[in-house]
Amino acid sequence: MKVVLKPIFDAPLTPDFIEVIRAKLIGKEVKEGDTVEIDLLGKALQFKVIYSEPKLIRVNKDTKIELTEEEIFSLTLDFEKEIRDVLFSEKWIVILLENEVLILNQKGHKIFNQKFDNLKKAKASNGIIAVIHNGGKKLTLIHL
Repeated sequence: MKVVLKPIFDAPLTPDFIEVIRAKLIGKEVKEGDTVEIDLLGKALQFKVIYSEPKLIRVNKDTKIELTEEEIFSLTLDFEKEIRDVLFSEKWIVILLENEVLILNQKGHKIFNQKFDNLKKAKASNGIIAVIHNGGKKLTLIHL
């Protein structure tokens, strides 16, 4: 679970301020695209929720919180398995793992996920992803 926030005020924030933000948000629901307020010393500080995974999240002590100064941000996704290949389109990203196809939108939210026996490769064009698996003897077409 992860939340990326953009401060909507001009003031420098130290890296340890993330712990203060987390403490103030624990138990609250945060939704991507919304603005959240954090009361600090009687002053309401506003942050725009640039990204949240899932899109609606109840913040807890394990929620990863990051700050960004820009609407454009960098997102790092961690996987338990090695990434074999990545395919891109204007609307989605296809990630090939050991025996799995994961499709994300451009913000990194999961759209589709399926496991395949003996995944060989995948190709994408015009909203269709062709997955070759089962030793090259099966073809699965995924329409997006």
